[in-house]
Amino acid sequence: MNRQRVQDARRWVIKIGSSLVTASGRGLDHEAIRQWCAQIAALRTQGRQVVLVSSGAVAEGMSRLGLARRPATLPGLQAAAAVGQMGLVRAWELGFEAHGLRAAQVLLTHEDVADRGRYLNARATLKAIIDFGAVPVVNENDTVSTDEIRLGDNDTLGALTANLIEAEVLVILTDQDGLFEADPRLHPDARLVSEIELSAPQLTSMAGDSKGELGRGGMRTKLSAARIAARSGALTAIAHGRSPQILERLAAGELIGSLLLPDIGVMGARKRWIAGQLQARGRLRLDAGAAAVMRQNNGRSLLPVGVRAVEGEFERGDLVICLDPEGREVARGLSNYAATEARRILGAGRGEILQRLGYPGAEEMIHRDNMTVV
Repeated sequence: MNRQRVQDARRWVIKIGSSLVTASGRGLDHEAIRQWCAQIAALRTQGRQVVLVSSGAVAEGMSRLGLARRPATLPGLQAAAAVGQMGLVRAWELGFEAHGLRAAQVLLTHEDVADRGRYLNARATLKAIIDFGAVPVVNENDTVSTDEIRLGDNDTLGALTANLIEAEVLVILTDQDGLFEADPRLHPDARLVSEIELSAPQLTSMAGDSKGELGRGGMRTKLSAARIAARSGALTAIAHGRSPQILERLAAGELIGSLLLPDIGVMGARKRWIAGQLQARGRLRLDAGAAAVMRQNNGRSLLPVGVRAVEGEFERGDLVICLDPEGREVARGLSNYAATEARRILGAGRGEILQRLGYPGAEEMIHRDNMTVV
């Protein structure tokens, strides 16, 4: 039944990693790119909408610049990405042109996700490209992103893109057959997991980090991406990108790869945007009672009376993380107060805010409409 959901899905996000797009560190694998373009064209003839998230800019830049190793400095990485992005987009453009399709380059940064206006604009632009019949080719804008504000990896970017366009399926193509019960490189007898719910406790022990030099993501980032995609109800399929006709076989409902099933409630668009912000400006430490109430009521507004400490410097409207007394994340949301004000009203009841601030303020530290509970 779950494979039937993949078969019936009309809007797909497909992420292809560096280990597949590149030819063992020798630049782009143009033949592989042509084959994926042919498969995506076949999906399009079936009436499916496809957004492609492609890695490979840094690797292609290294090849063009004659670099034997990935640059160790941020400016070096950004320069390699700038050079390589030209070749990456051109390769996808030529591949799609062979099937009568147009490609569109879309470069995103963390700020495009964090700022509400830019987030909505990115969503509208992607949907407009799809409506025009073109294939968006999405990548992080590595030439301007820094370690402090980057999205981190293209698995995460693929999941956030799935949230943006409300895709039904996120396909992550990798150099493994899927998710295994243990690392198959260390345990050759490890079994492939065909289907599993994202809340399954054994998932964490199955995930490992990337061993590759060119890519940034491992299986752990793929599970994290699947949980992000689940916020909009999307299924996530992890499969080997070099398996023959892999995309068409997934679309046909074949039992191939691993399918990660969302078993949490679908978030509204605004809450998805809040949950998708990766850079928090501060932290609020809650007492046990406030943490329990928020968990039990799935997002009751946070009042100052339940806050015991404020960490960091932030302004009104910035994203903050709420922690329970043990330091575990309970929720994240947009603060109604700057950090200096929040510290003045710690533990305040409803009638004390005016007295402490000297002017009227919101009753809630974070309103439930601006909060997502973990």
